[in-house]
Order: sequence, then C-alpha cells, then structure tokens
Amino acid sequence: MRTGRTIERADVTTPHSKISYRDRRQNLPAHLFLAPWFIGLIVLTAGPMLVSLYYSMTEYSLLTDPQWVGLRNYERMILADDRFWASMGVTLRYVVIGVPLQLAFALAVALLLNRGIRGLTAYRALYYLPSLLAGSVAIAVLWRQVFGLEGAFNVVLTGIGFDAPPNWIGNPDTALYTLILLRVWEFGSPMVIFLAGLRQIPAEYYEASALDGAGKFGQFFKITLPLLTPIIFLNLILQLINAFQAFNSAFIVSEGTGGPLDSTLFFTLYLYQEAFTNFRMGYASALAWVLLAVIALFTAVSFLTSRYWVHYDDGGR
Repeated sequence: MRTGRTIERADVTTPHSKISYRDRRQNLPAHLFLAPWFIGLIVLTAGPMLVSLYYSMTEYSLLTDPQWVGLRNYERMILADDRFWASMGVTLRYVVIGVPLQLAFALAVALLLNRGIRGLTAYRALYYLPSLLAGSVAIAVLWRQVFGLEGAFNVVLTGIGFDAPPNWIGNPDTALYTLILLRVWEFGSPMVIFLAGLRQIPAEYYEASALDGAGKFGQFFKITLPLLTPIIFLNLILQLINAFQAFNSAFIVSEGTGGPLDSTLFFTLYLYQEAFTNFRMGYASALAWVLLAVIALFTAVSFLTSRYWVHYDDGGR
C-alpha cells in the first residue's frame, strides 16, 4: 500500500512539474526579448522620474547634498516667481497659436497632394523634409539670420518698398511669432498623417454627394472634415505634446536668454536656465513635474472633449 501511494502521488505531481517547466521554456525567449525594454523602463525612465520627484522637494545645487524642503519649491514657483508665470504665458501662446496654424497648413498641403498629381512620393518626401530639419541647430541659426535686422526677410521687404523694417527677432512684440512661424514650417509630419487619412476616405461618398449637387466646399465640410476628425485628433495630441516640449528653436534664436524681455522664454528654456545656469537642480526638477502635469492636463481635456467633435466612420464617438 505504501508503494502504491508513492507511485500514485508521483503520477499526480510529475505531469504538473513537467508542464510548468515546459511553459517556462516556451516563455523564456519572450522574456529575453522583453528584458531590454524592461531594463530601459526601470533604469532610463521610471528610476530617473522617481529621483527627479525626490529632488523636486529638495534644495539641490549639484555641489552640495540635497536638503529636504518639502513643497517649498512649488510654493515659491506659484507665489513668488514672476519668470515662471512669464514662461508659462509664452509657452501657452506658442501652443495655442502655433499648433492650430500648423495643423491647418498641414491639412491644406495634404489636400493639394491628394488631388492625384504626378510624382506624389517625391512631393511627399520634399514636404516632409522641414519636419526632419526644423529641430536642428542649423535651421534655428538660419532662422535667426533670416529674421534678423539685416536678414533675408528684411532685404525682401526693403526691395518691395518698406522703409526701415524692424528686427523681428530682437523686437519683443514679434520675436515669439517668428518661432510660431518656424513651428508652422514643421508641417511635414502631420501632413503625411493627414494624407494617409484622406486616402482612406471612400470615393463613393464624393460621387454620391456630387450627384446631389454638393460643391467642393460642401464636400469638404460635410464629408472630408467629419471623417478626418480622428486623424485631426491624433495630430492634435502629438503636436500639443511636442509643442510644450519645444526647446531648440527658442534656445538658439534667443542665444539661451529667452529674450528680448523674456518674450521667447519657453518653459523648457526656463527649466534649462534654472538647472544648468543657476544650478538649482531641485527647483528645476519641480518645474519639470509641473510641465508634466500641464501636458497631462491638456491631453486629458483633449480626450474628454473629443467625444463632442470626433466622429468615426462606424457612427461611434
């Protein structure tokens, strides 16, 4: 009896152990392929974020040990830092004006390219080129030269009869708008996405509306725009996040100062100044978390309001 029980127990447990071992062997390649991503998530993303959150509640200058101050950095930011509010205002104007203009221009170009012209691939690559180059230092330097007092833009204005055109970069009333224009020039990425969306709209919709007497404008507002709202929403989210994180253009054009008179002081540029010019790493970390909260807020509002204007082809919202 003892022998039978031993054999019976072995028969019950052995298959389970074999199945468990076989499952582990089968899952091992997946775990190995996912390991670099998990390591990167922990070491390069989650870890630094947690350290930054800790530093945001300290007074830390890189040269001394962090001193815990709690929420004092956030209190100072909101109650006593005028440059914080100035940078926030500049960034919000840049986002609220620049992103809609960029998307409108990208959609207009996509509509032109969708008309079946020859060499569409070449045109698409050509128009996408500004998005690849606009974030570079070279383009920012070129932009500063073009809109300077003696830049190419003023040379053209002088040639057509304008006397003493202003220094667009050096004037606090116009400096930000030159950067917004640079933002609009980076239309290639949303344009390609818009073009892909336009190619997915069935031609039968336009043929049926034409038989009913609809014109081009009617087709655009009744067919194209409603069916394109999911693509507009996608581009809006992507460009909002990207615009809030803009840095290179303001840094190069203003030579790192955010001037004139803080008119191009983007939030990211102010964060950089606090971290690497004033060596207030704790305060800069607090600024970074505020930026994350602002981006999250705008993204959340976009998703919450999308149900009222984003239409899907299946009738859902």
